[in-house]
Amino acid sequence: MDGEAKPPRTRVVLGEAAARRPPEADLAEQTPIGEALVKGLVRAQLALALRLSLVVVAGLGALPLLFAVAPGVGRIKVAGMNLPWVLLGLLSFPFLVGVGWAYVRWAERNEQDFTAVITRPEA
Repeated sequence: MDGEAKPPRTRVVLGEAAARRPPEADLAEQTPIGEALVKGLVRAQLALALRLSLVVVAGLGALPLLFAVAPGVGRIKVAGMNLPWVLLGLLSFPFLVGVGWAYVRWAERNEQDFTAVITRPEA
């Protein structure tokens, strides 16, 4: 037995392995850290949705108020149609599509930021 070569020893240090724990593990195992990260993402998405909802309410909700306060504005003709019909019947749809596009773009940016935090290389 003395003639046999022994395999090289491997040193295992558990402290270093624990320090290199990936943040994805916190999400998968639903640890408090992972929970806080997900809550932050949900909070950011909710804040974005509320801000853009206020833009829609202010943008479209102000028009009937304007026409009620200043009836002369409501009598203006554009392309043979009254201005309220043009604004609320035609131009409101591109406005809503634009707000929807902005929401999707900014929500994806929030998710990319979240992913960057999760997958960032440890310094």
